[in-house]
Amino acid sequence: MPKMKTKSSAKKRFKVTAKGKVKSGNAFMRHMQMNKSKQMKRKARRTGVLSEADARIVLRNWLPYARKTAQRLLKEANNG
Repeated sequence: MPKMKTKSSAKKRFKVTAKGKVKSGNAFMRHMQMNKSKQMKRKARRTGVLSEADARIVLRNWLPYARKTAQRLLKEANNG
């Protein structure tokens, strides 16, 4: 069976943590900052963790090998 391809755009936008969660940057920070509150800009500076449903989509469709690695790490953590 041939290798699966990882989406190039996804590997630039998402990182998978050791526990298998998916981190990403927040939206709405590219332009028109004067119309956004200080609180919104402050919170959007950091990276966030995607919800389980969104993470499942990202891992299943765009980062197939990251999903396998995360599953293996979880198994090792549970067994060891």
